[in-house]
Amino acid sequence: MKKIVITYGTFDLFHVGHVRLLKRLRALGDSLIVGISSDEFNAMKGKKSFFSYEERKEILLSCKYVDDVFPENNWEQKRSDIIKYGASIFGIGDDWKGKFDELSDICEVIYLERTESVSTTDIKKELSKISSQECEQLEASLHAALNIIKTVKKAF
Repeated sequence: MKKIVITYGTFDLFHVGHVRLLKRLRALGDSLIVGISSDEFNAMKGKKSFFSYEERKEILLSCKYVDDVFPENNWEQKRSDIIKYGASIFGIGDDWKGKFDELSDICEVIYLERTESVSTTDIKKELSKISSQECEQLEASLHAALNIIKTVKKAF
């Protein structure tokens, strides 16, 4: 029987910490599915992503460790998602340690160590120090990189 791992996150400004977490999660099973915080859910949490849900979805689907993604629209959906997707493992970064232990009645709950010195919040803080012109240039570069990902994906 296929062992499915499920995780959740915003996955904005995709970075090496995300890659390492997804790689370790995927190694726990045969398939990794990811609930990505929708733009609306982020707004309810008082957060705004640089990339839209659709862009973050496309980025994650291009990652070789991710088999499927779906929108996370609220905190309460995790239990029903685990059942819906038949996940046997719920894994997430250890910054959430203890927050999802109640799910252990339906699956194994694993908290994985985060990559040190890398966080989207820290990246955003550093970027906020950049001038508006530099920020516009960086935004153009990031969207150009996304277009390259789209092109490469189409080639395969």
